[in-house]
Amino acid sequence: MVVDEFSRIGKRLFSEHLVGGNFGNMSVRDEEESFLITRSGSYLDDPGELVRVSLFGDVPSHASSEWRVHRAVYQQTRHRAIVHAHPPYAVAASLVLEEITPLDSEGKMFCPTIPIAVGEPGSRELADDVADCLALTGLCIARGHGTFATGKTLEEAYLYTSLAEHACRVLSLVSSFQ
Repeated sequence: MVVDEFSRIGKRLFSEHLVGGNFGNMSVRDEEESFLITRSGSYLDDPGELVRVSLFGDVPSHASSEWRVHRAVYQQTRHRAIVHAHPPYAVAASLVLEEITPLDSEGKMFCPTIPIAVGEPGSRELADDVADCLALTGLCIARGHGTFATGKTLEEAYLYTSLAEHACRVLSLVSSFQ
């Protein structure tokens, strides 16, 4: 069941400290012209009932506040799943760097550059900038806000989220030794 997958990935995000409280959201695109997204204010490890959002038209009021980003990404790309998390090292790095260039081997291999998107949380500006970034890659960081990672599944999007935080931790550790 799809809710079980959301819960499983949400538990991983919590266990790795990639989200806290009721921060973040997740979605999967379905076979129709819509996607399922977590509810506004829900905890990712226990998401409860998911909200169906059309790719066009009205949006239910209880959909996550980042529905605009998810919708724009699905309208402009072929990605099937999105994880939006608030990993602390990635958020911190996005406040001081224009883009993230991983130094670790996995980061270099899977995402040699992580772009930084701009815009206020929940805004059209952020939705457009994140969608533009994710049209070219599977991962970006919204400045001061958190990661948006994509994939064919929530599992793949989670892996990119974890990769971003690991790469930013390594950058932080390297700078502390200099």
